[in-house]
Amino acid sequence: MSELTVNEPGTAAPAAGASRYVAIEGVIGVGKTTLAHRLARSLSASLVLEVVEENPFLPRFYDDPDAYAFQTQMFFLLSRYRQQLELSQRDLFAGSVVADYVFAKDQIFATINLGEDELSLYRSIVPLLEARLSRPDLVVYLQATTEVLLQRIKRRGRPFERDIASEYLETLSDAYNHFFFHYDDTPLLIVNTNEMDLVGSDDEYERLLEMIRAHTSGTQYVGR
Repeated sequence: MSELTVNEPGTAAPAAGASRYVAIEGVIGVGKTTLAHRLARSLSASLVLEVVEENPFLPRFYDDPDAYAFQTQMFFLLSRYRQQLELSQRDLFAGSVVADYVFAKDQIFATINLGEDELSLYRSIVPLLEARLSRPDLVVYLQATTEVLLQRIKRRGRPFERDIASEYLETLSDAYNHFFFHYDDTPLLIVNTNEMDLVGSDDEYERLLEMIRAHTSGTQYVGR
């Protein structure tokens, strides 16, 4: 299990007005990791990447969710906790940080995938871990339709994602939307990416970058 995947910052100072700790969120395949890479370069920031492919239970979970949901969830929970704890203990004043997830989102998957008894146990553990972690200065939540998500998942070609059902993605998207509709822990940008090319279009990316640098409070919607 990797403790922290980091690209160290360059020599340039972070741009004026940029958040010190920015987290990118969204459903599987929406493009959060790709955006996190590009944003980290723009902000001369360290890059923190979620451990996904190292979860040994994940392929089995997609084949048999009921049998492997709890093992998969607990691996992700503890992996994310170790990463975030190390991040919290670092000197954030030494430079900016961009992450491709927030710790709080772990509960979205737990609520969908765990049975009642498992969820009760999970919920007794999470507050003990969460109390020791730092919150981002800004969360960027990326949205896309199920059709767009399926296209992007197919394009990136991860073998263990090949058989993800559209129904599962739809359920996950609904859960994410519900979570972030009620989210007020940090400033939030909600970005509809259906018609946005944040990789190939410099103009669209630069517009979003300026919003990220400027947004410091409340919730703002982009691309609607």
